[in-house]
Amino acid sequence: MELKKSEEILAEVHRNCQLAIQSISNILPEVDDSDVKEELLRQHEEYEKICGKASILAKDKNIELKNPSPIKKAMMWSSIKMNTIKDNSRAHIAEMMTQGTVMGITSLKSSLGDMSSEGDDEIEQLARELLQSEEQFEKNWKAIIA
Repeated sequence: MELKKSEEILAEVHRNCQLAIQSISNILPEVDDSDVKEELLRQHEEYEKICGKASILAKDKNIELKNPSPIKKAMMWSSIKMNTIKDNSRAHIAEMMTQGTVMGITSLKSSLGDMSSEGDDEIEQLARELLQSEEQFEKNWKAIIA
C-alpha cells in the first residue's frame, strides 16, 4: 500500500470542500424549508472556512491546489437539479446531503489512514477538522430526516 503524502491530503481536503460548497450552492435555490436552508447555509460557511485554511496552508507550503473541473461541476449541477425536480422535500434534501457527506467522510478516513507517518501535522489537523465537521453534518442531516 502506498502511503499518501501531505500534499495529496491537502488537495483532497480542498477538493472535498469545493465540491460540498458547489453542491450546497446548487441545492439552495431548490429548498423551501427554512430549517433545511439554515442548515445548508451553516454548512456552506463551515466548508468555506476550512477551504480558506487549506488555501492558506497550500500557499505557505508552496502546494498547488486545483478546483474541480467545469465538467464535474456541470454534472453535479444537472444531477442535483434532476433530483430536486422530482422531490425537493425536507427528507429528500437531507438524504441527498447525507449521501454526499458520507462520501466525504469515507474519503477522508481512508486518506488519513493511508497518510505517511512523516506527514505534515498542520495538514493532518485540518483534514481531521474537516472530518469532524462532516461527521457532525451527517448527524444533523439524519436528525432532519427522522
